[in-house]
Order: sequence, then structure tokens, then C-alpha cells
Amino acid sequence: MFAVIQQQDFDQGTLYKQLQQNAHNAAAGNTGAIVTFTGLVRDYNQSGNIDGIELEHYPGMTENALLSLVEQAVSRFSLTSAGAVHRVGRILNDEQIVWVGAAAPHRQAAFDAACFLMDMLKQSVPLWKKEFKGADEKWVQVKATDDQAALKWMQKR
Repeated sequence: MFAVIQQQDFDQGTLYKQLQQNAHNAAAGNTGAIVTFTGLVRDYNQSGNIDGIELEHYPGMTENALLSLVEQAVSRFSLTSAGAVHRVGRILNDEQIVWVGAAAPHRQAAFDAACFLMDMLKQSVPLWKKEFKGADEKWVQVKATDDQAALKWMQKR
């Protein structure tokens, strides 16, 4: 299991191998599915085109919150392993911003866990996002749809 906050880009293949190795070490032969998701920075928002985003975080607190979320996913979905990587700093359009992975004995648990991680991440991990276009910058408020996505998991205990 792993959770990382970093500025530099990440390699999906390397993260997949790390997740697979962790799952094998934790439950040799008991992993039947691995699901991963990679999020990219979109080039638009509700108001139109943007050039990218800048993410700020609270060092220490953000890593701990992300690790706690990964631990919750492992417990809740009986995973053999899970991982998450989130970038911070200035990130341009179409660049990778987030990766989550879930390894489980069966595919449905792996799919559900990956969805859980992404839906809950915006609620439980302290990250602040600013969008920029040229020299203009604007802080992004939490969306009602993000709250609703997290709420469905909170109600499914």
C-alpha cells in the first residue's frame, strides 16, 4: 500500500508494477484483479478554456490524509493492496494529475475501490486548486457534484 504527494510527473507502468508487487507480497496468489485510474488536467472549466492548474497542499497533513484514504479502501473492499499518487504545483493541460490503483481477489471490489478512492479524494485530502489562463488565476470552489459523489459512499457503509 502506498500514497504519495509529489510535484514531478509519474509513470503509470512503474506504479502498476509497484501495486502488483505489493499485492503479491501481501496475499500471494490471492489477487485476481487490478484496476487503475489516471486523471488528466482538462483544458476547460465552466467559463471556457484554461491553460492549466496549480495545486497547493499542507505538507505532512496531505500525505497522511491520502494514506488514510488508501487504508480505508483496503479495509472496506478487502483489497490485497492499493495505491494513490497526486501531483501538486503547476500542472499544464493534458498532463497527469492523479493515479489510483486497487488490487483485489475479484474485479468488482477492485473497480469499486478505485471509484471510492477518486470520489473520496476530493472530500478527504486537503488540496487547494487554482486555475490559470495567461496571467489570470482563480481559486476553484468545491463542486456540489463532488460532494454528492462522496456522500454516496458515506451512505453505503
